[in-house]
Amino acid sequence: MAAPDYGGGEQGGSGPPLAGGPPLTEGDAEELLRCICFKTGPPRTVGVELEWLVHELHDPALPVAPERLDRAFAGLRDIPLASALTFEPGGQLELSSLPAASLMECIDSTSADLAAVRTALGASGLALAGFGHDPWHPPRRLLREPRYDAMEAFLDRTGSAGRSMMCSSASVQVCLDAGFEEPGPLGLGRRWQLAHLLGAVLVAIFANSPAGAGRLTGWRSTRQALWADLDPRRALAPAAGLPPRDAWAAHVLDTPVMCVRAEEGPWHVPDRLTFRQWLRDGTRSGAPRPPARADLEYHMTTLFPPVRPRGHLELRMIDAQSGEDGWIVPVAVTMALFDDPEAAETAYRTVKPLAELAGALPAPRNPLWHEAARHGLTDPELHMAAVTCFAVAREALPRLGASTAVQEAVAAFHERYVLLGRCPADDFSLRSKEIRS
Repeated sequence: MAAPDYGGGEQGGSGPPLAGGPPLTEGDAEELLRCICFKTGPPRTVGVELEWLVHELHDPALPVAPERLDRAFAGLRDIPLASALTFEPGGQLELSSLPAASLMECIDSTSADLAAVRTALGASGLALAGFGHDPWHPPRRLLREPRYDAMEAFLDRTGSAGRSMMCSSASVQVCLDAGFEEPGPLGLGRRWQLAHLLGAVLVAIFANSPAGAGRLTGWRSTRQALWADLDPRRALAPAAGLPPRDAWAAHVLDTPVMCVRAEEGPWHVPDRLTFRQWLRDGTRSGAPRPPARADLEYHMTTLFPPVRPRGHLELRMIDAQSGEDGWIVPVAVTMALFDDPEAAETAYRTVKPLAELAGALPAPRNPLWHEAARHGLTDPELHMAAVTCFAVAREALPRLGASTAVQEAVAAFHERYVLLGRCPADDFSLRSKEIRS
């Protein structure tokens, strides 16, 4: 894959070094964004970023002391893993796979890493829980770093959704190649459009976060509702109607800067300063210094659209899934619908009419994505699309070399949820103390 770094997750990772380098011009920034964010070529590899809530082994409703989490996480750092191991501000654990040459290579490698992590956590009386949003506990930030101090200060300006996103959310993020430069079912333009329509269907199918702070929220995917409420621009897809490179470049430059990093002390948190304004005005904008390439690259890690181009496409809309192997189904289905030409063509034809429901607003703040997050597959149009897409994904999986076990897991999910118009959120009960992951 052209862009092999899959680390970062919801919070975007720690970013590049603070050393700024020479000042950046607006033209340089636009050219860099067009070049580095979409690396085209034949779709060959797949990766996954798995976020997990960490809870008491026998009763997830009991809070875990921060000191205990610290000790357990310190022990995990000594385990040899193929995946990158990181931790989110609220103590969520993330495993980010290496790019894999096949679906089964990705699944087998990540499963082995997960088994090692679960064993080590179990020895500490802890377990991984697969929910898109913590059902039991209010947001609690454990990581005290300049990045997260600045992020919290910035996001607090628009409400409480930011703290919940930082500290209480978890996801399955599927990473796929951007596709061919040329048109067609595996072309970049088609895959970009497919991702923003099929993405809503994936939200509805895998919605698994109906609660927060010990109460039901009225959403199948509370996590997705938080993303839609996060910030006036930061979590949105670029405006439609432009080629992907142009749309993304404009979106990045016209989004406010979350923070300006510093070698020492707290980071500067500007007020409504877009990156484009920073480029044009430099220190006259109120920022402590002019922006450099490293600042642009870091700024991109603070944008949280449902589909984030990082050379490859990072699909970020799927809730974390319950069960030890629940994450495998969305990875397998998503790869099948994007990378198998026949399935991709059928999926595109199936979801294209959903653009009418989406309307002019960008995802996830349009009626289509709202319907998916609140109602899941009880929405008739989303249900019909999901049934068709799951059926063609099942047909494609043997062509992608999926094992019998993976095909059976997808078939079981199809029968238990998709055909019946249900999603994993419909199984949840606040009264249950069973950890299903």
